[in-house]
Amino acid sequence: MPTYEASRISGNDNVVFPNRLEIDDDNGNITFFKGTIVGYRQSFLARNNVASVRIASGLLFADIIIESTGGKEMFYQIQYISQK
Repeated sequence: MPTYEASRISGNDNVVFPNRLEIDDDNGNITFFKGTIVGYRQSFLARNNVASVRIASGLLFADIIIESTGGKEMFYQIQYISQK
């Protein structure tokens, strides 16, 4: 299962509680973990509800933005992923 985690040196609120994105290999479902003071807040997105995926790549970090086809939260964003 591919997992992407925001860098702790990003300068955002990710220092202590980084956001994380997991993609299930079997069915392609996406789980977004938003770090909070106590644990994480999870959001699930089925593969057939993905409208678009954008990746903005910089010199050291990259951002992933996933837009859904509708609903309350229209997009999921994880910033400052270290490039390997």
